[in-house]
This record gives sequence, C-alpha cells and structure tokens, in this order.
Amino acid sequence: MEKKEIKKTKKPWPTKEAMEQVYEMNLWGGNTSDFYSGEGSHDAEIVAPYIEAVISFLNSFKDPITVCDLGCGDFNVGKELVKHTKKYVAVDIVTDLIAHNKLTYKEEHLEFHCLAIAVDDLPSGDCALVRQVLQHISNDEIQRVVSKLTDFKYVILTEHLPEGDFVPNKDIISGQGTRLKKQSGVNVLAPPFNFKVKEETQVSSVVLENHKGVIVTTLYTIF
Repeated sequence: MEKKEIKKTKKPWPTKEAMEQVYEMNLWGGNTSDFYSGEGSHDAEIVAPYIEAVISFLNSFKDPITVCDLGCGDFNVGKELVKHTKKYVAVDIVTDLIAHNKLTYKEEHLEFHCLAIAVDDLPSGDCALVRQVLQHISNDEIQRVVSKLTDFKYVILTEHLPEGDFVPNKDIISGQGTRLKKQSGVNVLAPPFNFKVKEETQVSSVVLENHKGVIVTTLYTIF
C-alpha cells in the first residue's frame, strides 16, 4: 500500500505553544525531567477501563486494523494498545514529546508524527482515538478536527464531562484547561459541530471522586 504523505503546517500555531508550555512547566504534574500527560493518562481507575474497552473493540476484528492516536501524549496508554493493531500511528503537537516517544517506544508497526491535528493533514487509518484532547481546545479547532474524522470508519472519543445535565460546547481558549470551569463539556453530535455518525455506543464511563465530573468514552461508527 502506498504510504500517504502527511503535510505539516509551517505557520505558527498558538495551541502548539500552549501545549509545549504544559510539558515544559509540568502543569499537569510529574517530575521536572519527565513528560507527563496528567492523571488522566496514569490513574489506574481512569486508564484501566479505557484500555480494556479499546482492546475489546480492537480484538473484535478478524484481521487487525490501523489505528491513529490523535493526541497520544506521553504514550502511557497507547503503549498498551499497539500489539492489538495492524499499524499504530501516534500523533501529538509537542515536538520534544514526540522525539522522546520515538526514542522510548519502538515497534515495527508503530509510528510517531508531530502534527497539529486541527490544521495538518491526518494519517490514514481505520479508527481514530481522540482521548481527552478536544476538551482542551477551542470550538474553532474542534470543528477543524471533527471535519477530518469523517475519513475514519470508527472514532473512539473520550471526554471529561460534568456530572448530570450541562450545556455542551461552551467555547474556551485552547490550553491546559477544560470547559468544566464553565460547567460544560464537549458533545460533538451537538451544535455547533453536528458530527454525523451511523452509530453511537458508550464503552466506558468513570465517575471521579469529589464531584470532579465523569470521563466518558464513546465509540462512533461513521460509515
């Protein structure tokens, strides 16, 4: 199969600078010498149900599929999924993080790319994983990402949401924060995104202590 050329943007992108600062200043925790993507990538109560659900989905296919991890972070989660795929393409916006991951994780069918998923061409694949990424970016950027997700047959999307009823998709400035401070969360099926899907299945839900919200993972079948 001919390898798809992935085009990268040359213009400055403020989200890239914001996310680089997150890792440079350890704003999500971790040691000063480490790349650390926060508790959402390391807390077993959050990570284990997600990994179990995604592995179950991946193993449901007779032949392994190609997965694109859009916003792979420090790869503490992705490393558990690679062996269940035909090919695993991991993407993040932070240059030094991707360089670190390339040195740390090596498999024949594993690739890392430094891309801004809102503006760059995405790798091709069967399934896109977007785990707690959209919650950090503006509605404009979410719309740009959502418009590209139609190229995949499946999308597994994870978002940190408020408990109970909430008004979805209140806009924020892209960065380390989320919409929780506005008592909001991302729902790609709702306006202004109106993501069209064939089927929607919730595959994992973790309620956090002290009313800190719920982390929901949803499988969307696109076509």
